[in-house]
Amino acid sequence: MNFVLFIIVLGALIFVHELGHFLVAKKCGMRVDEFGLGFPPRVFGKKIDETTYSINWIPFGGFVKIFGENPPDNPEAECLETGEERSFNKKNRGLQAAVLIAGVSFNIIFAWLVISASFVSGFPAPVGYYQDLPVENPRLILTQVLTNSPASQAGLRSGDAIVSVAANDSVLPDLTADSVSDFMNQHQDREILIGYERGNEKGEVRVVPVAGLVAERAAIGVGLDLIGTVKLPFFRALWESAKTTGVLLVEITKGLGKFFYKVFIFQADFSEVAGPIGIAGLVGTAASLGFANLLGFVAFISLNLAVINLLPLPALDGGRLLFVAIETVRRRPLNPKIVNYLNGIGFALLLILMLVITYKDIIKLF
Repeated sequence: MNFVLFIIVLGALIFVHELGHFLVAKKCGMRVDEFGLGFPPRVFGKKIDETTYSINWIPFGGFVKIFGENPPDNPEAECLETGEERSFNKKNRGLQAAVLIAGVSFNIIFAWLVISASFVSGFPAPVGYYQDLPVENPRLILTQVLTNSPASQAGLRSGDAIVSVAANDSVLPDLTADSVSDFMNQHQDREILIGYERGNEKGEVRVVPVAGLVAERAAIGVGLDLIGTVKLPFFRALWESAKTTGVLLVEITKGLGKFFYKVFIFQADFSEVAGPIGIAGLVGTAASLGFANLLGFVAFISLNLAVINLLPLPALDGGRLLFVAIETVRRRPLNPKIVNYLNGIGFALLLILMLVITYKDIIKLF
């Protein structure tokens, strides 16, 4: 079920991204040969006017094939085709840049609208995060459960709401992140009874806090935060969503920047990121916490896709924008052989990176 939900979410985000390229390319008078969801081989295709709309077997991606976007090694070959004046690489650089940045822009706009919808329905937020907005019905939520920790071995999961914490000699009356952490530290190597709620399910587990997971403290290997909901009227939601989207974009950019810097210096920890398998699990967790949580997570993925696509790497929108910028400065096109070669290398490197991350996702399952 998680995988099916992930495919639906991924398909929606890819559709939004490619729709941006498609609509702006059409508006700029370019010929669009194909609009595809997934990567070939093709499952289904239907040609309407000059564009083929296709669904393909490999679901992790999508594409818009714009005439002239990937120039042939022999530029003279393009002249043999009709519609040369509608070729991507025959349009001015401003129109080319507009088409390339449209996908990212649509992902950002989509995230803004999704977060707005989440604010209207009840956006999950930590207590104290929004200084000027009321957070209703706060609950102590597990935001992280470390692999092979006492909490993980007991069956606790990220997203569980903690409703009670007790030991043989005492019951914790006030549930906060700090009070629970102190309680665990005071009961090192002694059994703790934790009551939790997971959606409509209620349960209890027994765990034993141990030293070594956290510096100078006994712990069970969880992250905790008081999280409630912020519910806003429609127009206020649009404004607060715009601010939230901006903050998330900055933080995501910082995080990805640090990660790719570590990749280049061979110090990256791939366990910090998630591939398709990892994201599928996270989508399922978000869905189990409610519709507003799922909307927030979808918006977060959409913003991640936007930032990643703006990286100045060949085969990504950011790399193609870099080529357009170079051609603008040089005032003449780059050698098509070089462009195609660099795009091929970029795609291969991205594929390798995805395989490594997916391998790490699989290892985490065992």
